[in-house]
Amino acid sequence: MKRKRLTEKAVSVTAAIGSVLIMIMVIANTFWASKQTISSRNQAVSAVSAFYLESMADRRAKTITNLINNNFDYMEKAVSVINGEKIESQDDLRAAIGRMKTLLSLNRFALVDEDDIVYTQYTTYTGGSRHLFLAEKTLDSKMISTVFIYGSSKELCLAIPIDIKLLGKQFKACFVQIDINDIVDLLAFDDQESTHFALYSANGGNISETELGPLIGTKNIFDATKGNVSDEKWNSFRDDFANEKKGTLTFTINDDVVDTIFYQPVPDTGWELVVMIRESIIQDQIKEISNKSLAANRMQIFFLLSVATIFSAILFYMMRRVTNDKLEEEKENSKVFKSMANTDSMTGVRNKHAYMETESQLNIRIREGTIEKLALVACDINGLKYVNDTQGHAAGDQLIKDASALICDLFNHGSVYRTGGDEFVVLLLGKGYDTRGEVIEAFNKQVEENIKNNGVVVSIGYATLQPNDEQLHDLFERADHMMYDRKKQLKSMGARTREFDETN
Repeated sequence: MKRKRLTEKAVSVTAAIGSVLIMIMVIANTFWASKQTISSRNQAVSAVSAFYLESMADRRAKTITNLINNNFDYMEKAVSVINGEKIESQDDLRAAIGRMKTLLSLNRFALVDEDDIVYTQYTTYTGGSRHLFLAEKTLDSKMISTVFIYGSSKELCLAIPIDIKLLGKQFKACFVQIDINDIVDLLAFDDQESTHFALYSANGGNISETELGPLIGTKNIFDATKGNVSDEKWNSFRDDFANEKKGTLTFTINDDVVDTIFYQPVPDTGWELVVMIRESIIQDQIKEISNKSLAANRMQIFFLLSVATIFSAILFYMMRRVTNDKLEEEKENSKVFKSMANTDSMTGVRNKHAYMETESQLNIRIREGTIEKLALVACDINGLKYVNDTQGHAAGDQLIKDASALICDLFNHGSVYRTGGDEFVVLLLGKGYDTRGEVIEAFNKQVEENIKNNGVVVSIGYATLQPNDEQLHDLFERADHMMYDRKKQLKSMGARTREFDETN
């Protein structure tokens, strides 16, 4: 049988049909890939949001826990010190309480005797009706409670049982009260309003009075979310609060805005720490890049498949570069914000918040025995009150700056922290530890010269890590005692001290 010849028309038609079929397959595959990309993007957004929120909530809950544990430790030390002092009058007791407050940075520190009389730095009063922990006949263990004072003001009350006798009376408890606003400052975000947090009681009341996004605001979280999620999820959400469990809740506002919250219990307080991020913040950024990619791909389907493949590879590389650049930028911004939060605005050295973070990290290393060379220098400016009273606070501020410059100049291999108005702490590791003897000698020599020249005078004391030390505060106590002895020595040389200022 004679075979038919292939004509140019047949070849052209076949090529055209084949080209059309290929293009249809490419188009169909592109749209299918687009849907898969959108689905994967949404899943990634939810996963990133949940991980980000859980990480932030966990870190901030631990911050509160560390604050509480530190205050309990400091109270026990304060009671031990006061019990060892010679207390012969109420004035002696108030003075001792005041010293412990200043030394250990304890807010509203007070002792309670067997008759429920509360002794503070400035006064005494009957506390039976004012403090929840005194409602119990006996206080057998540590107690944490939230108190409401002066209308809307809220404080965290930490109480421990004690057993000491002063002024012929038995004392049964001591406590501190921490302003909720101070806790809020420790937890604050720097994120241009995209992330929010708040502290809540078990009944959903906002303790911190911080806004949790536009829907919830400062309202009761249960009232604000009711109707925006299913009854099953809402009831489970309430049960988690009541049983101090952690979890997430996602809800939609105005049919297009998705908010996700993560809640984490703060141990022993009865609080829930809630953080929220608007998924649209992440989604819009990823969607912008994704839409550009999809539009480019749709344009390329009209060209050769190889060109489309190459272009997609280039675009994918660009997307990765953009994403990496944004992540690097966010990391740099995070470093800048953290540096601002940890820097003393007057002197430029690290502040008390930075010292507390460093103290927490060093305490872990001390307990684990992974650090050997560590020294602490306690510094106190002489005559600041006198300068403030006689020359004004501007001169006092300049004295603080000059003292900071002196400390930083000589302890140039140490980490300097301003922990109070006229108090600084220097931590020495590595080279700073190895050269501490000659630096301390040079510092004291310079200070003694300054007494003669009416220059800045700073009393210092120091301590090094010993095998029986359990935490950094053990070094601080020894250094602080030495510093006060040095202050007396400098006074005998003509330097002004707080006692000198008050009597002269």
